Formats: sequence, structure tokens, C-alpha cells
Amino acid sequence: MTQLLTRPEAAARPAPAPTRRARRRRRVPTHLTLLLVCGLWTVPVLGLLVSSFRPAYDISTTGWWRAGEGTLTTGNYRDVLATGGFGTALVNSLLITVPAVAAMVVVGSVAAFALARMSFAGRRAVTVAMIALLALPLQMTLVPVLRLYNAAGLTGTFAGIWLVHLGFGLPFAVYLLRTFFAGLPEEMFEAAALDGASTLTTFLRLAVPVSGPALASVAIFQFIWVWNDLLIALIFLGGDPGVAPLTVAVSNLVSASTGQGWHLLTAAAFVAMAVPMVIFFALQRYFVRGLLAGSGK
Repeated sequence: MTQLLTRPEAAARPAPAPTRRARRRRRVPTHLTLLLVCGLWTVPVLGLLVSSFRPAYDISTTGWWRAGEGTLTTGNYRDVLATGGFGTALVNSLLITVPAVAAMVVVGSVAAFALARMSFAGRRAVTVAMIALLALPLQMTLVPVLRLYNAAGLTGTFAGIWLVHLGFGLPFAVYLLRTFFAGLPEEMFEAAALDGASTLTTFLRLAVPVSGPALASVAIFQFIWVWNDLLIALIFLGGDPGVAPLTVAVSNLVSASTGQGWHLLTAAAFVAMAVPMVIFFALQRYFVRGLLAGSGK
């Protein structure tokens, strides 16, 4: 005869694990919510894409959602690429963005490692100050920095815009990288110290090789921010076509007085986003890992 379990024994028995079908059913609401959010996010992008292949008259009379009633053409892209100075602006954007992002990653990683792994007087105060700078509005610093630039002769130069982007983007880079370096196992650095490795050797041969996800996340964020910047470029570079980036060239496609040429903005937007999209998809496997760096430690 089978022995009956008492109440305490029955309560102690573990609940049966949910089946695969049950787990799938639980994920259905989450998947539906994600699909809805992605669909709503895609609608304006789809409208921009359709409008970039339609003439201005068709867009203004029928709307992008009725693209089947009009004609599709690549004339907007041809006009954008044939616009004088657009190729130069593309090269200028690369000359501005690549060195600025490289400087942010290098300087930010060194500063973050020092704040996370080195003991010195005032380290806590410096860390708090760097985090506080994240909340400082960018617009508050434009006038005093521009006056200093005019006095130093840095206005309208690539070196000047590199320093501006480095100063504005460094707090975020230091904050993210410091979180990653602080979450690394302490045993790694103790073993390096026992082997006689210096601080520089520990940073270059131990910390940097394992910090690829965090460095990639910083590079993606800063690249997109610098590439899409218009305000800082207008203030510190001006409208000189010789140094103006792509955002300035795109804004000049539309006449401020008559509004003519607005249909070219749709095609110019996709041309401008091509390079950031390539960078993002090339580094996307590191992106989420970098954002979650140190969160589970």
C-alpha cells in the first residue's frame, strides 16, 4: 500500500517545473508589447523612407501612405548627392567624429580606470563632480567657451571642435567605464600586483582587453551624438563649407525664407544615417553587454 504523505511533506515537495508550452504562453504578452512598440516606432521611419522616393508635389497632394497613386523616383537622392559641398561635408563629418570619439574613448578609459582602481586624495570628490556634470545643461557653457575659443583662435578649426566634443562627452564616458572597471574581479588585479605588474601594465594588458563591450558602447553612443550634432557645429565651426559637417549641409538644403527644397531632407536624412547604422550593426553584439557592464556584480 502506498504511504500517504503528511501535510508538511506535501508542502515540502517542489512544484513541478513549467512546461515549454506554458513558458511560451507567458511570453506572448511581452512579445506582443514589443511588436506594438516596434511597429509604432517604425511608422515615422517608413513614412520618411517612402517620402524620400516621391516628388514634392505628390507628397503634398496625396501623402506618403498613398504612394501607390504616384510615381517613385530616385531623383531626390541624385539631387542631394549632386548638391555642391555635400561630399565635402561628409568627409568633414568623418574628420570631426572619428578623432573626437577616439579621444573620448582613450581619455575616458584612462580616467575611469584611475577613479575605479587607484587610490589618491580627492578621488571621491572627482567622481561626484564627473557624475554631476552629466546633469549640466549644454547650453549654459556655450557662451563662455566660445569667448575662450575666440581669444585662443580655435573657432572654426577641427582641433577646437574635437576639444569641445571631448569636454562635453567625457563625463558620460567616464561614468560608464568606471562602472565597468569597478565591477571587474579583484582577484585579477591582486594576481597582477603579485606578479610585479605596474599600474600602466595592468591597465593596458589586463583591464583594456576585457573591457571591449564597455568601450564599444561608449564609442557607439559618442559616435551617434557627435555625428548628429548641429548646434555645436554651428557655434564653433560656423557655416564655412570648408569645415561644415553633414548636419550643417543638410540644414542648408531648405531655404529659410521660401521653404523650397524641403523634400530633399527626406533623402538627405537616410544618406546621413548610413554611416552611424553601419557602425551600430558592426558593434551591436557589444552594445547590450556594455550597457549592462557591472550591473550584476
